[in-house]
Amino acid sequence: MRRLLPDPAPDLDDTALLESYAPPGSGDPFVRFNFISSIDGAATLGGLSGDLGTDADKRVFMLLRRVADVILVGAGTVRAEGYDGELLDAPSRAWRLARGMPERPLLAVVSGHLDLDPGSELFTTNPGKILVLTSGAANPERAAALGAVAEVIASGDPGPVIDPRWIIRTLHGKGLRVIHSEGGPTLLGDFQRADAVDSLCVTFSPLLVGGDSRRIARGTPTDVSREMSLHLLLEEDSGLLAEYRRAHGSGPAGQTSIGNR
Repeated sequence: MRRLLPDPAPDLDDTALLESYAPPGSGDPFVRFNFISSIDGAATLGGLSGDLGTDADKRVFMLLRRVADVILVGAGTVRAEGYDGELLDAPSRAWRLARGMPERPLLAVVSGHLDLDPGSELFTTNPGKILVLTSGAANPERAAALGAVAEVIASGDPGPVIDPRWIIRTLHGKGLRVIHSEGGPTLLGDFQRADAVDSLCVTFSPLLVGGDSRRIARGTPTDVSREMSLHLLLEEDSGLLAEYRRAHGSGPAGQTSIGNR
């Protein structure tokens, strides 16, 4: 894999890739989303994002998980993609332990209606800790059932909406700074509207998919755009891996978006 921007370099090893994707050194929350898209804008192939994947994307995907304090994902994506079993490979777990980090990042699932089965493999085969973030309108009986297999935290706000800024505050309050989200599109759309995205990593798979596949972000229409700056661009086998970060002058999600609104 070669780096095209900001400074060209051939054949990057994992250490160089981790340095390229390293979050800022401040103690503020850092919210990163990671998606894949075909070059004509499709977020899925055959209904799954994983079918668009390339070897380069899978490599970076695991490295981004490696440095995360928490993997944040929406319940719909959990049901569609499957998050059961081990989420981190052995080299990544060893890397984390060698640096005094927990062996695995926390898995945080966002579910407004708690439509999750406590007996599913998500909870019975995942060796790491799981946190379920839900709304103030969540069913208490479902919350109690899930509380037997995971930590459940409900927003204090009434109604079914879960504020992304509350999510960030809650995770950061647990000492989880690097928030790595893998979707889905509704969650990314919610975070966009809340101006709570610090980094968006997109792999452009060299495929033309066509059809009516969904985009990487969706939800309530909005005419508010968010300016981002290109931070990193990699290439391998005609696929491009880009990272865009919050434009210069925009406050981080943990400050401007969360604390002052």
